[in-house]
Amino acid sequence: MRDFSQDHRWLSINTATIRKSKGVELPLPQIIEACVERDIRAISPWRDQVAAAGLPLISRLVKQHGLELSGYCRGGMFTATDAGGLQAAHDDNRRAVDEARELNAKCLVLVVGALPGALAGKAAHKNLALARDQVTDGIAQLLEYARSAEMPLAIEPLHPMYAADRACINTMEQALDVCDDLDPGKTGALGVAVDVYHVWWDPKLQAQIERAGKERLLAFHVCDWLTPTTDMLNDRGMMGDGVIYIPQIRRWVEAQGFAGYSEVEIFSAANWWQQEHGETLDTCIQRHRSAV
Repeated sequence: MRDFSQDHRWLSINTATIRKSKGVELPLPQIIEACVERDIRAISPWRDQVAAAGLPLISRLVKQHGLELSGYCRGGMFTATDAGGLQAAHDDNRRAVDEARELNAKCLVLVVGALPGALAGKAAHKNLALARDQVTDGIAQLLEYARSAEMPLAIEPLHPMYAADRACINTMEQALDVCDDLDPGKTGALGVAVDVYHVWWDPKLQAQIERAGKERLLAFHVCDWLTPTTDMLNDRGMMGDGVIYIPQIRRWVEAQGFAGYSEVEIFSAANWWQQEHGETLDTCIQRHRSAV
């Protein structure tokens, strides 16, 4: 396993981590400048942040500073109640591929969606099997376009608490079943994003990481699971503050040949988003060395 204790060469910052500074929304160009000041070599921006600043500006800044993108957040949300909704999702995902390509991202991360309407508070139906079928069909349709753009797709299984509203793929096993179905040759076009927050609990995790192998391990996200967790979405912990055995999971991932960035992705409305963003970044650097 690589030694992270001496530097932060392999640290990436998912820009959600410092989306806010002292409770105030932080523009993406300012996030980029703060990372560059600290010699952070990689980021993973969110599409809404890119859209707010403008794709041409963000592309120029990324190239100007020689930044890499460990991933691009996000595509997905494939489910809908009618053909028009499915087509709209497909069109938006093609745009996401184009944006990721412009920014030279390592992959487009897919949060696949679940029961239509559930995220807004009222699910249109309760047929989770139908949602999963739509997800598989949507990825299959997008994969052809992504291949033409040479943009790998990374399915991110989300914790089961999100099965109704954000992602009906909830384990590495489910994600890899889709990968094996749609890309049996392990061409590198389709794989998984391993986010420790979502998968740390899974008793099959090590075996499924081994099943994925180097070809399917496209991204590795880190944060921590706090006890108690006070908010399902926005109470992630800084690495080392919770119960996840992060170095063990990294050891399993790197044993398969993964040699990319450890991407810090923390949603923290009551804690880290209330801190000054520079302090949060400095803590990320410190904890990447000591707790990842």
